[in-house]
Amino acid sequence: MKILLPALRYVMKKMPGVGVAVMVVREGKVLLGKRHEDPVKADSALHGEGTWTLPGGKLDFHEKPAEGVIRECSEETGILIKDPELISVGNEMVHDNHFVTLGFIAKEFEGEPKAMEPDEITEWRWFPLTELPKPMFPPAEKIIKNYIENKIYSDE
Repeated sequence: MKILLPALRYVMKKMPGVGVAVMVVREGKVLLGKRHEDPVKADSALHGEGTWTLPGGKLDFHEKPAEGVIRECSEETGILIKDPELISVGNEMVHDNHFVTLGFIAKEFEGEPKAMEPDEITEWRWFPLTELPKPMFPPAEKIIKNYIENKIYSDE
């Protein structure tokens, strides 16, 4: 058994995670947050420091995707989204991590965005879909692109 535990830990570390993110949309604009420039504070397994991103994060064990995206949005922005709809599935790979990202859209919500975790996301702002800031966090950019192009999956 002692020999199997290190092997099991290695295999488990190499399994893809599940990420969730949401396009909160108001009057043709999408809510984006600026990740901290410091990689440690940006806290991203996909190395998104200094990029603009959608509210989101990792799905918890035994959590439904819609529940996870509602929780993450509330934790990060203070906004309570209603009836998130799945609009995108992405496959994100970097040298040391791999995530399948489920993208949602929410057109109904309560509250105004606040930087609830200012050490990680320094600010939240609304941007027209035609004038997105740069640089964008790749999974967030893919979700928005899929939405605009009316496709659900992108492996790019």
